Order: sequence, then structure tokens, then C-alpha cells
Amino acid sequence: MADKYQQFTTTSVGAFVTSKLGLPKPPVLRRYRPGQPPLDGPALLGGAPGGRLDKTLTSQLAAAGLDVVRTPAEGTRHGALVFDATGITEPAQLRELHAFFHPVVRDIAPSGRVVVLGSPPESRQGRERVAQRALEGFTRTVGKELKRGATAQLVYVADGAEEAAESTLRFLLSAKSAFVDGQVIRVGAAGTTTAQPPSSWDKPLDGKVALVTGASRGIGAAIAEVLARDGAHVVALDIPAQGGELSAVANRVGGSALQLDITGSDAPRALAEHLTQRHGGVDVVVHNAGITRDRTLAKLSEAAWDSVLSVNLAAQLAVNDTLLAEDVLRDNGRIIGVSSIAGIAGNVGQSNYATSKAGVIGMVNEAAPRLAERGGTVNAVAPGFIETQMTAAVPLFIREFGRRLSSLSQGGLPVDVAETIAWYANPASSAVNGNVVRVCGQGFLGA
Repeated sequence: MADKYQQFTTTSVGAFVTSKLGLPKPPVLRRYRPGQPPLDGPALLGGAPGGRLDKTLTSQLAAAGLDVVRTPAEGTRHGALVFDATGITEPAQLRELHAFFHPVVRDIAPSGRVVVLGSPPESRQGRERVAQRALEGFTRTVGKELKRGATAQLVYVADGAEEAAESTLRFLLSAKSAFVDGQVIRVGAAGTTTAQPPSSWDKPLDGKVALVTGASRGIGAAIAEVLARDGAHVVALDIPAQGGELSAVANRVGGSALQLDITGSDAPRALAEHLTQRHGGVDVVVHNAGITRDRTLAKLSEAAWDSVLSVNLAAQLAVNDTLLAEDVLRDNGRIIGVSSIAGIAGNVGQSNYATSKAGVIGMVNEAAPRLAERGGTVNAVAPGFIETQMTAAVPLFIREFGRRLSSLSQGGLPVDVAETIAWYANPASSAVNGNVVRVCGQGFLGA
């Protein structure tokens, strides 16, 4: 559904009215288009003395096609500000953040990027642990202060995982991360610290098989499209009642359709057989299928509780168990869950939904070490307000409130969720394990 308020603010009258009344002016976000430059402007690279990422950052940013500079030029709008904070070992050294960002942060380009890189606090001792944890407050605040669609992220890079951070940097320093803001990402902190670059960064999933549940429309259809764009053969799954729309999506992306109710007792076994017999296994499993049955707890029936927990959580766990037990998920495989901001912050009338989506986060926490032993990963996205058929049905004033309640003052698009999932699915993201990243424009609800 179109955001008519945002469209109004782009007109001369709308710009005048919003300026006079102090109303939010949602920026037009720069989203990925094939062939476009990664950034609108050079990437300014800096760091605290003694940082361990400088050499790899220089080579990785250059390999991504970025114009990397180390000295700001007067009048230049930087496409990105990248700071290596791994050299900060004492709280007093946090002043290095101010010294680097203060002179240039106002000059960041529209839809620019701020990325701070640090060491996982849990891997450090004493005051260094304190200083590294402090980076979270700094980065989240910068994300809320930036204007014109710019975003800020913090990436904790484990010792030995320096080379494995490239896929994450490419994602965050591109238009693919348009609606990801104020997030803390860990590379190499829950498993392997190595990664193998894909043969082609434009088609990183070439030759891979990806399963997407709930793929007939909305976010699921967008996920199928983006994974297919990146080279995967997509097995699009949904219930038989959605068969027509499902086939249309599968045909559009050059994939195949599978009509199956994943809550059936025999569904995991049937799915495993299909993937094995038709495709020889699967490389990427995206658990997108989900339903809502919203009522306040006092009015919520047992059937409504059970149906949501069954589709949104229990079925995913059952599928994972079967695919792993029978080695249907191939080496270096990916399991990706779709949680929700409701699973982090809760939401009135959604006790069943929030419980199930928090359970998806629990699934990631529990399974990450097990997947790492197999060379695989499990991660999740947690969407905030995304423009879908479901949010279009929300009453007007609640919908407008949801759109504006973020640093970017707007709702996201299904493609924003899909791009984040494609980053997880990339073979070069093998050191990205156990993460839950919010795709919410740094929504003001939750952490």
C-alpha cells in the first residue's frame, strides 16, 4: 500500500507544511538496483590506534568497488563513514569516536552509511570489555540522529574472523540494507571464523537450492524473487489454498512450487523426500510461513493460540529436526527464521504471535552451536512495520503511527526483509551465525 503521507511530503506544498509544523519528513530511501554504484560518494575510513581491522578493511572495501579515502575533503559528501574501534581498550579512548565523527557526520550523503567495527565484549576482559560494550550506545544513538535516510550499524568481529566480515560489510555499505538501522551484528562469535567468497558476488547463490515457505505473496514472494536474482533455484512452498498465487511466484522466478501444509504430522517427512528426490538436498531454508489470530489474552481462544504456535514455531522446529537428522540440509547450509519486532517488544492483542516469534529467536540461540558443528548457520530477521496486505488492513491512525515510529519515519518494503535474508544466505556469510537483525528502520519499540 502506498504511503500517501510520504508522497505528500515530497511535493513543494508538503515540504512547506511539514517544515512549518515540525512534522516528520520521511526520506526517499536508496534501494538496490543492478548496476548502480554501491554508495553515492566515497567511504571515509578511520580508526583508533592499534586497531586490528585496518588492513582487511582497506582491501575489502576496495574489492567491493568503493572509493576509499582517509582524509575528508572540504565540500565532499561521504557515502559512508567506517570506523575501526577494535583498538579501543579503555573507556577514555572512546573519545576517538568523537574525534573521527564530529567533524564529518553532518556531511554524510543521503542514504549514507555509518559502520563501526569492534571486538565482541564477551571476548574481552576488564576495561576493554566495558569500552567495547559502550560502542552499542554510541551507534544506536547516531542512527537516530542521522537524517536523509542514512543509517548506522555496529559490527563486532571476533578474533580470527577479520577476513570473514566482507559479506557483512558489502551488505551494510550498499542500498540492500536500506531499512536496516541501529543494529548490532556479530561475525565469527558463534562458530566458524572463516568464510569462502562466492565465485560471483552478483550471483552468490548460483547452483544452490533454496526453500521458502509462505512464498505465495508478500514478504515470502519477495524473498523468492531476491534469492532467485542471486542465482538460487527456489522451491516455493505454501498451503494448497494458495496454489494459484504460489505457482505464479514460482514461474516468475524460474523455480518450482510445492503445495504443502507444514503443520501436518507427515509434512516434515514429505518435504525431506521432495527435496532429496527432486533436488538432491537443500542449501537454504527460509522459514517465512506465519499467521496471526489477534485477540487480547482474555478473549483469545485455545484454538487461536494453538494454530499460531503450530504454524509459526512448532512446524519450523519439526522441519529443522528432520532436515538435519536426514542430512537433507547440505554442507555450509543456511536456516533462516522470520521473527518479528513483536517477539522482542511484545504487542497488544498478539500474545500468541509474540510468543511464537520470540520462540524463533530462541530457535536461533539454541541451534547456532549445532549448525556451526556442521559448517552451517542459523539466523533470523525481525521485521518491524512492513508495507504488506496485512498492514494495509490495519486501521488508518494505527497504521500511520506504526510507519512514523522509527528513525526513518516510514514503513519498510518486503524487499528490505528479502535483502537481509539474502545476506544471511550468501556462502560468504558462513561466519554470521546466531544473529537476529531487526529490519525496522530502527523502530523505537524494543532494543
